[in-house]
Amino acid sequence: MPPKDGKSAKKKGGISKAEKERLQREEEEKRQREAEEARLIAEREENERLERERIEQEKQHILELKDRERREDELNELRHILDENHFAVTVWEAECREKSKWERYMLCDGSPDPSVQPEINTYISLWRDDSENQIQKVLEECALTLELEKELDFLLGDGPEPSIAEQYQETLLSLQNLIHYKLNQATEELLKFANYNSDIDTGNMQTVVKDNNITLCLWANLNKNPRFKGYKFEEVGLGFELPKPLAVIEVAVRILHTRYDHLSHHSEREQLQKRRSMMEAILTQNTESSAAVHNGKMEGERDESESSKQVEECHSVRSESRKRSAVSVISAKEGRKSSSVKLLEEGESQMEEITTTLESDQHDPYPSPAEPVTDTDVHIVDLQQFTPLGGVFYFDLFHMPPQSRTVKGWEMRELLDTGLQVFPYPTEQSRIQSSTSVKLDEHSNTTVASLPVGVTVALPHSVLFLEDPQVARWDPIGQHWRTDCISETSYDAESRTISFQMTAFYAFTLLQETYANMPFQSWELRPLGQDSALFTITGALIEVSITVKGKQCMLHTEETKDLDHLLGKWMSPSELQKAMRKAGINIFVNEYSDKYVSINLKDPLIEHAVYEQMALMSSAVAFSWSRWNAQCRQEHLVLQACEQMEVGPVAEEAWSLYLLGAQRNQHLKMKEQEDSFSPELAEGSEFHSTFLHMLRQDMSTEGQARVRQSHHLYIDTVQRLLCATRVLTYS
Repeated sequence: MPPKDGKSAKKKGGISKAEKERLQREEEEKRQREAEEARLIAEREENERLERERIEQEKQHILELKDRERREDELNELRHILDENHFAVTVWEAECREKSKWERYMLCDGSPDPSVQPEINTYISLWRDDSENQIQKVLEECALTLELEKELDFLLGDGPEPSIAEQYQETLLSLQNLIHYKLNQATEELLKFANYNSDIDTGNMQTVVKDNNITLCLWANLNKNPRFKGYKFEEVGLGFELPKPLAVIEVAVRILHTRYDHLSHHSEREQLQKRRSMMEAILTQNTESSAAVHNGKMEGERDESESSKQVEECHSVRSESRKRSAVSVISAKEGRKSSSVKLLEEGESQMEEITTTLESDQHDPYPSPAEPVTDTDVHIVDLQQFTPLGGVFYFDLFHMPPQSRTVKGWEMRELLDTGLQVFPYPTEQSRIQSSTSVKLDEHSNTTVASLPVGVTVALPHSVLFLEDPQVARWDPIGQHWRTDCISETSYDAESRTISFQMTAFYAFTLLQETYANMPFQSWELRPLGQDSALFTITGALIEVSITVKGKQCMLHTEETKDLDHLLGKWMSPSELQKAMRKAGINIFVNEYSDKYVSINLKDPLIEHAVYEQMALMSSAVAFSWSRWNAQCRQEHLVLQACEQMEVGPVAEEAWSLYLLGAQRNQHLKMKEQEDSFSPELAEGSEFHSTFLHMLRQDMSTEGQARVRQSHHLYIDTVQRLLCATRVLTYS
């Protein structure tokens, strides 16, 4: 019987139940096989990972054991090298001081020894009583006195006994006052004979006298022309403008430019006293808080034991808080907390620690920072944030001394014993009147106080202003530089002149931000041969390079205009720092710098140890900035280094990264250009307790020999530069 067409088609096109079950079983078995294979692969990979980790841990453990075994030897060797160099430098410095004393003793030029009190007192008395007031003679004597001041500054830098230091400071102040006194006498002498030296065209007397230290510009109003507006001393780029009431009065204007600064130290002393008072107040408050907590604890001990425990816990927390408070006064950087706590625990008391901090030697690479003085008066210049540059400009208005008259062939002059008299400007609630001048309208409410005086100053040629200069005037009562009473300030960059107005006649100076060139963008220390290196810092505004050769340094910079007196000159590190700061090129930091510059917080003890070892290796190893230094925590430092025996730039692929810490230093496998940081060790590298031994493991025999032959004075010079710039924190 033939099959039906419908059922036949269904059997041909469909799948039987048995076939469907078979396919499902096969699919399930396939999934199970794949899952089992994946499990086995994952298990195998996990086992391999665990095995790799085990091997890595074993290698790490072996490296750590080796590091611990040789740690004491490495530290002792480093300490021995550093102590030897420090002792050699100390001996050399002592010999230099003795040699300097002997040369000063044998000097037979007639100048007094400023360190010998009878000699300098005699010099001061004789010059004060000297009737010779001719300006050229006075300028010559001023030059000698300034040299004596430099000697005293040098002696103070050696850190003498407090009583000797106080004596030097008093002598220094006496010499400064005497210079200004004699310059006033010379000014009076010039003004006495103003009518003999009057200008034919203007009818007034104007003169300029200058030497390397002082420029004296003097103008005497003999003509009393009501149309007179001002005068400019073209040869020195100084000028002034007078209000009309002063143009018709017998007065004299003096602009005395001193390339030294005898005013700022008064403000610095005032700020130091305020800082000490503030810190003592904080310490007293902490002590009172400690006593209150202690009393609370004693009362709590009388209660139940549970309450006693709570009081003790509270006391512990507050005591720790008090310790942190003391640390924050000594070091505002959180990154210095650990080392600061150690210093506190080793001290006998917090008071002794604070006192030590205030009186610490300025040559200490890491003096504990104190809070800058914060005055409520916003016009007072913070001399930590701003630096006076180019010296001081004394802008004065004087009464004209009586001029001589010829009567029947006789020259007659009125003699006064009042000396040079300052003309009060402005005078409160008064009008300037004179029998020979034009009187102001009696019904006018205009007073002299509303009429400012104008000044134009060409920037000193020995200073590099990285930004437009600011102007500050001296407050003789408060002993501060201030920015008020100054208006209409304009700066012409092309002619390098600044013009402004003041409400009265003040001494003024030009300011620049101390840390305008910070933070640093990058840095490099590259060897140039035995005991020679090139230290380059790329700042925020300009790049600065310092060549080190032995114990001498030489500055190079892209900006060469007006810096001929500084560039290409060999100096000691301390002399170079002073000269660069004075010229407006500051790359050096102090204990206040972190208040004004964005920095990478680093442990200062670790940082200082790295600088010591970099200096030891700098004859044969190049070092450079790393962007990863800002990414790691404060207890670690990251920098690039490589052996460099040839003079010239370092090849990019030659650099290696190093991760440095207090307990361990390691050579990293990664390179500077990689996208993410990895602490993985470089192949064949080991842990070392010192950076010195870390670098040695990969150095050539020639490189190690050059390092061993490095002179202690060269090492000291490089270390001073590194500690003074702190490139690992300020870049």
